[in-house]
Amino acid sequence: MSDIELLLCHADDQRPVLEEGLPLESAADEAQPGGDEQIHDFADFSEDPNDLSLQRWSVIAPEGPAGDALLALVEPLIRKREQDQGAPVVPYRVPAGMDADAAIRWSKSVYHDESVALGDLPRYLLVLGDLDAVSLELQQAMASEALVGRLVSRSAAGYAAYVDKLLSSERAPPREAQARALFFTAQDGTAATTIGHRALVAPSVARCRDTRQRGGFKARDIEEIGFDGAEAARSALLEQLGRPEPSMLFTMSHGLGAPRRGWTSADEQRAVQGAISLGSGVRIAAEDLGDRPFLPGGIWFFLACYGGGTPAASAYHHWLARLRDAGGFGGRVDGVLAGLPRPGDRPFIAALPQAALASPRGPLAVMAHIDLAWTYSFQDMGPDGKDRASRFEGVFSSLVKGARVGNSYNELLRYLGNANYELAAMYNQEARAETAGKPLAPDQGRAKRRANLWMLREDLAGYVLLGDPAARLAIDRDRGAARATPAPAEVRSPVPPAPAAPPAPAAERARDAARMQRAVHEKILGEEGDRKIAERYGITREELQRWYEAYCEAGLEALGELP
Repeated sequence: MSDIELLLCHADDQRPVLEEGLPLESAADEAQPGGDEQIHDFADFSEDPNDLSLQRWSVIAPEGPAGDALLALVEPLIRKREQDQGAPVVPYRVPAGMDADAAIRWSKSVYHDESVALGDLPRYLLVLGDLDAVSLELQQAMASEALVGRLVSRSAAGYAAYVDKLLSSERAPPREAQARALFFTAQDGTAATTIGHRALVAPSVARCRDTRQRGGFKARDIEEIGFDGAEAARSALLEQLGRPEPSMLFTMSHGLGAPRRGWTSADEQRAVQGAISLGSGVRIAAEDLGDRPFLPGGIWFFLACYGGGTPAASAYHHWLARLRDAGGFGGRVDGVLAGLPRPGDRPFIAALPQAALASPRGPLAVMAHIDLAWTYSFQDMGPDGKDRASRFEGVFSSLVKGARVGNSYNELLRYLGNANYELAAMYNQEARAETAGKPLAPDQGRAKRRANLWMLREDLAGYVLLGDPAARLAIDRDRGAARATPAPAEVRSPVPPAPAAPPAPAAERARDAARMQRAVHEKILGEEGDRKIAERYGITREELQRWYEAYCEAGLEALGELP
């Protein structure tokens, strides 16, 4: 397998900060358990994850007057979510600067308050404010418990504009039955973007198209945005993103990092760091959006270094510092280290996604990377290393189905839980061997596996969701589900009349079949759990399952009879 590549370039000449990748073996010693490290299980939804009346929604705001002001700005959204869930929203208030230990304690003592009934525990959480107001550590800790997003804007008007855009999208009748799925790679000739296109973007487009042909990927169009040159890339991207259609967008590029001379000020860094580099000095930064439409009403997955923001401390600093001190890497890591956050630097959400979310004609949510972004989340390099585009397919598929974005985001984060579990299993095996007086002998394969899991865990942990986690693409999910199912004439009643009873009139049988069809469509759509659907139709969940199986069998038989 190739080396670990970094999606970061200098802001001045837009050349990669890490011209050559780093070998996997260099991370072998980093996956050591810390004294207070905990392995979390991700939220397990026993009911419909998209139903707010079952999952509940709340906000996390800073303590003090700043938090009061933020809550006032999103008050219309809070009132709307109370209507959605049929219950009051009780905001959480937290102090600034919580580290990982404080975040875990808060989760145990406040979020999991024993006086709160399990059914009232909010699974959707919207964090208000920048990283210096509500820490990244709290957001990351809660991401293993719930579906967490964050809303940040440089101005009060930006918060208000986002809330108005989101509520307008939810209240307007959907015009489209299906969304578009758009994919873009800044193919600037560098190793990182070349590998990214080959190992993630191109396979994702092919997988989604193949799945759509088999009826499983519910997008109307699946398009890879092509171009010839950096300026053409910018024009093609902005042209496609100006169309007022519900769309999911995935972009991969280098993110702008520190110029070789360094940032002239903290304000310059916050305005530019993490912006899209298209190569040859061409970029898309927050200032370039202006009032132009940029993925209106869509959802954007933005993969680039610092695309989501910059933490107070990089998860990779100690590893890179050890490589520099050990030598043997030809100074390759010096430029990366020079651009990492320094002690005392203020953490921040990047300006580009902030501007996109605050725009009335921008997206409803952005998934992006905080800290350095490597090619690792889609390219394992351990003993069984292979490209892993499938890790992202669940995100894309659930978004175009109309799932709430927090639920789609969790499709990726569950792989973080898998990596944590594997690391914990390795630690336990080593501890048992030590206790038995038979410590495990050094093993190169085991070391590579440890390095593989550490890089995977840290890379996946860097993804954050910006915007309301309950947002979703404005598509007509009823129409979309109907298109994917057989025509009503092909439905066969799974409950025929008893032999001794006279047959029901034709009109009555048609009404009964139509009722069954509606119930099955609601089950296929997946917006509610089987229990709620069955209760509404006055049947048991077992009966609903019988209707569903009969419906599928009839459709398959009809397809088999086609010439």
